[in-house]
Amino acid sequence: MLVDERTTVGLDVHARSVVAEAVDWSTGRVFSRRLVPAPDQVLAWVGGLPGPVAVTYEAGPTGFGLARACAAAGIRCVVVAPSKVERPPGDRVKTDRRDARRAARLLHIGEITGIRVPTEAEEDARDLFRARDDARVDVMRARHRCSKLLLRHGIVYSGGKTWNGVHEQWLRSQRFPLPGTQAAFEEAFDAVLTTTARRDRLDEAITAMAATPAWAPMVARLGAVRGIATLTGFGLAVEIGDWDRFTGASIGAYLGLVPCEFSSGPHRRQGSITKAGNTHARRLLVEAAWHHQRLLRPDSKAVTARRAGLPPAVRARGRAADQRLHHRWTTLAARGKEPGVIAVAVARELAGWCWSLATMND
Repeated sequence: MLVDERTTVGLDVHARSVVAEAVDWSTGRVFSRRLVPAPDQVLAWVGGLPGPVAVTYEAGPTGFGLARACAAAGIRCVVVAPSKVERPPGDRVKTDRRDARRAARLLHIGEITGIRVPTEAEEDARDLFRARDDARVDVMRARHRCSKLLLRHGIVYSGGKTWNGVHEQWLRSQRFPLPGTQAAFEEAFDAVLTTTARRDRLDEAITAMAATPAWAPMVARLGAVRGIATLTGFGLAVEIGDWDRFTGASIGAYLGLVPCEFSSGPHRRQGSITKAGNTHARRLLVEAAWHHQRLLRPDSKAVTARRAGLPPAVRARGRAADQRLHHRWTTLAARGKEPGVIAVAVARELAGWCWSLATMND
């Protein structure tokens, strides 16, 4: 369907420039301009075009400030995922101007698939969660470097679980005869302590934000399922945002947990999961799915504490999810499926259960 606006504007947004292409579909006139990436200047140029006007640009590292400025000015702005922009296979010439012109044409004929622009509060919480996720990766890398440095010198810890208080005391007792190796080990161990402290500080900040009225109800509902504590529930809440735009069947596709497909004629071929959509939410669901491999036992203290105070319907839905997901795991395991494949399949169903908890009425 054609859009109602008279003029459509395609923007190719970069850190230091914005290439704008606009088409007046009443007269066929084309407007071109290279602008400074400042929302007020972009809006000033767009405001001089024949109205009404619609704007589109690809999502990227420049964020959503321009989209929010357009919304505040009463201009419809569609932010499109780069992976959803179709380009003819034979088009071998790519420039900023051609990209902006193509975006304007696709917006006019209604072939632009827009993404949801998060609110400033959602983006604030998302920045906090992703900073913690970066710290998690840094901790893993720092620990790996430290342990492998010891392994190269034939030093292996055999006192039980690693990266706890006892293991830390063992690491502090390590000494090397050569000064270079000793300095390298001290720096590696210091990196472990520094990144761990940074991760713990972010954990405390997430715990405090998750307890605020804006996030506490959603995090509490998601915590009714086994494997979803405060950190996972908060991450799912901030990464998905508006759960009402999905259904129990569509949320798995949004998170890239459905198989890709290559079918033609009578032949249907399915491959690995698409891995489209939000990678952070997909990782959280897969990690939570591994908890359903264990046998169902009476609720642990942590699960009991999370379910305390929830409405009876939410608690019942959480227990039903635990039973269904564990049954799904055991069924797939009996068929000889690999544990990694089972975890992804359970994560796909877990996404549906989380959606039902997030959208159900009290």
